[in-house]
Amino acid sequence: MAKTKDVNQNSISYPVRGSNQVIKAGDCVLMQPCEPNKPPYVARVEKLEANNKGETTVEVRWYYRPEEAIGGRRQFHGEKEVFLSDHYDFQSANTIIGKCIVHSFKAYCELEEVAVEDYYSRFEYQASSGEFTTDRVAVFCKCEMPYNPDTLMIQCDECQDWYHPACVKMTTARARQLSSYVCDECS
Repeated sequence: MAKTKDVNQNSISYPVRGSNQVIKAGDCVLMQPCEPNKPPYVARVEKLEANNKGETTVEVRWYYRPEEAIGGRRQFHGEKEVFLSDHYDFQSANTIIGKCIVHSFKAYCELEEVAVEDYYSRFEYQASSGEFTTDRVAVFCKCEMPYNPDTLMIQCDECQDWYHPACVKMTTARARQLSSYVCDECS
């Protein structure tokens, strides 16, 4: 009697057309948007399945951009911020443009250089209800906003609190020139 082996669906991979990238379950990917002038969608590949015609389908878990979520983009959202959602979908693997990396917020902030394929996520988003799930998010400055890694902040040498230059009546150019700073509360 011949031995048979079950095919593990998670072991399937998909070569991205026109690149040397190979996609497998667990990878984050950029996917072709429906509208031509939109940025690519960001998703995490949960599973790949090939049919008997050689066509590959991917089950993805979508990341939402701030402007796609209820409440929209706010001042503290960075340009590369996305929210892991509870929205799952099946797509043709042909819509995958290539791989990307979705970092934790901390890991993203520690990057020496941010590449085109780098994104970060610090919130989970429930698409059906519009609610966000996260642990506590630290707020900074007089404006009490979460940190935006795209925005310059200065730290008080005394209290160690962080401030946006505009919130302490300073230009960004002036803030970049400082070698030290003491906030109004400490001076």
